[in-house]
Parts: sequence; structure tokens; C-alpha cells
Amino acid sequence: MLETLVETTLSVLIPLCEMMGIFVVAVSAVAAFGRYLKGLVTREPRDIKFQLANGLALSLEFKMAAEILKTVLVRDLTELTVLGAVIILRALLSFLIHFEMKQIEPHTPAKQTNTEVELK
Repeated sequence: MLETLVETTLSVLIPLCEMMGIFVVAVSAVAAFGRYLKGLVTREPRDIKFQLANGLALSLEFKMAAEILKTVLVRDLTELTVLGAVIILRALLSFLIHFEMKQIEPHTPAKQTNTEVELK
């Protein structure tokens, strides 16, 4: 009974997480392209690359959540090996995207501390 409930629940949650990941990629790509086109017209620099990378990182989190949920349904070692490899690859991609985001992080003015304000 409990096993059936878990399988039924996961059969809904896993595709839902996968679809959320796909949706985030699609929305992020369309939004980034829109910002790119707007930047061409206005000639103002935009943080397109950072925002797209942020969306891709978020989508990978949803996809990894689905893979982790799939581990509950694993029946044999072969399935577990494949799932483990997919999770490792997605985690590596997520790490690389976060590393890239650190390199292209939008430049924001540094906040002044109270000491700096008092010295002026």
C-alpha cells in the first residue's frame, strides 16, 4: 500500500520537476534574447549572460531534483549506475555554470560601511 502511494506520487512529481526545468530554460532563453534585442536598439549594456546562466543553473536544480526522486524507484544496480552518472553530470554542469556566473557577475557599486561614511 505505502509502496503504491510512493510510486503514484513520484510518477506525478518526477515529470513535474522535469517540466519545470524545461520551462525555466525556455523562459530564460526567451527573456535573454529579448534583453539582447533591446540592448541592440538602446545600445545600453545588459547582464544578459549572467541572467541566462542564472536561469540555466535553476533549471539544472529542478532536473537534479527529478533525478534524486528517481532514485527511490530504482529496482536494480544498472538503473542506479545510470542515475548516478546523470546526477554527477548535472552537478558538474551546475558547478561550471556557477563558476562562470562568478566570473561574469554584474558589477554593482560597493556598499559603504558606516566607518567609510563617518570618515568623509
